[in-house]
Amino acid sequence: MNSSPVVPSPLAAKSTAPRLDNALVWLMALTCGLVVANIYYNQPLLAAIGRAFGVSDSQASLVATATQIGYTLGILLVVPLGDMLERKRLILWMLLGAAGCLGLVAGAPSFGVLAGASVLVGICSAVPQLLLPMAAHLAPEESRGRIVGRIMSGLLVGILLSRTASGYVGAHFGWRVVFEGAAVLMLALTALLAWRLPTDRPNFAGTYGSLMRSLITLARELPDLRRSALVGGSVFAAFSVFWTTLVFYLGSPAYGYGSDVAGFFGLVGAAGALAAPLAGGLTDRRGAVYAVTAGLVLALASYLLLGLGGGYLAGLVLGILLLDVGVQSVHISNQTLIFSLRPEARSRLNTVYMTGYFTGGSLGSIAGGLAWTHFSWAGVCLVGSAFVALALALHRLYGR
Repeated sequence: MNSSPVVPSPLAAKSTAPRLDNALVWLMALTCGLVVANIYYNQPLLAAIGRAFGVSDSQASLVATATQIGYTLGILLVVPLGDMLERKRLILWMLLGAAGCLGLVAGAPSFGVLAGASVLVGICSAVPQLLLPMAAHLAPEESRGRIVGRIMSGLLVGILLSRTASGYVGAHFGWRVVFEGAAVLMLALTALLAWRLPTDRPNFAGTYGSLMRSLITLARELPDLRRSALVGGSVFAAFSVFWTTLVFYLGSPAYGYGSDVAGFFGLVGAAGALAAPLAGGLTDRRGAVYAVTAGLVLALASYLLLGLGGGYLAGLVLGILLLDVGVQSVHISNQTLIFSLRPEARSRLNTVYMTGYFTGGSLGSIAGGLAWTHFSWAGVCLVGSAFVALALALHRLYGR
């Protein structure tokens, strides 16, 4: 196979992209948080959505799966275009698409329409995976890890606080209002980024077909990329197992809480987002292999705690905190590593990694729903632990 699409060009080496300032970094972090939230708003609302359309808990959990599948498709099919097209224009069009699809979710007349629209929301919400390579491209080399960590903090806070916001709004105003509000936020972000986001020069001159074929070339030539995708996908599966089923567990006789309380558990997880810049620093000091190992150990410990002490509020809270810190540490370390592999192909590197990552998340959502339906909370913790153990095995097998 011709590997020329992934060879650095003189044009790429002489890029005159603008430098990042603090305001732009925080705007990127805010954007990542608000856009990625689109994928997770539905998780505390699954029970309410199931009641609205008369479907079972396991069927309702497919809405979360549909959104994550859409996000994976967006990463696979759209994000590589960040190396070929001008990123700012691509990002703005995707935000407009997300606004329209969220409106369709809000007005869905049937469960089938809701599930289909959720796939489209996921596709259009791949914007953070364009912004992260853009930030890595604009950032000075000596501070790249720190900047990526700060932007990832915004993304991770968005993932976790989205559940808090949607749980509260859904409980008090109805689940459809959540998606109506999200559509308005996407329109506001479109206007803000049109004003503030810089343009950057694409560095791939081939066709879309050659762009997509270069993904295979990158995956074949870079063992660190393959390892990161496999380990990241496995640990994110464990993450999704927990967060997809938490609302069902909290609504069970063990706790008897509603979606608003379930959403507020996202506040606990949001504290773990503080680990993102620290994970980047740990990777810089000790290397990605060490930082990933530490994160996986924390994630495994979290599931042991959730399985043994999840029936107690303190055990549940501590388990959530450990899980989120562990998973985020693995993710930040992996991304810091892959962005250093081929600077001229960062969007495509991110595509390969994040395709594996969210494929794992989709599988975790499915496995979590099935585990809860057939084996209750013990099954959820066992399946989550198995995914973390798989990540550890892959990391030790392929790690250097």
